[in-house]
Amino acid sequence: MDSAKLFVGNIEYSASEEDLSQFFSQAGSVVSAKIITFPDTGRSKGFGFVEMSSVEEAETALNTLDGQELNGRPLAIKEARPQQPR
Repeated sequence: MDSAKLFVGNIEYSASEEDLSQFFSQAGSVVSAKIITFPDTGRSKGFGFVEMSSVEEAETALNTLDGQELNGRPLAIKEARPQQPR
């Protein structure tokens, strides 16, 4: 892994950024947790990003938390890719 930032998919719509942060704190120190929302409604799009304090902690999170349930839904965790220009 090159980055400590992770993509998190299949997030339950009622989950909060605090829920996500607490869940990932099992694997280490969480720098930030962001759930992506629709701009017009503020409703969750069901995915987000978590940044861990080190690449090693991000790898630990990926290896141990991928497929684990948060609020009844198994999370799909991958290494985040750089945002593509639109």
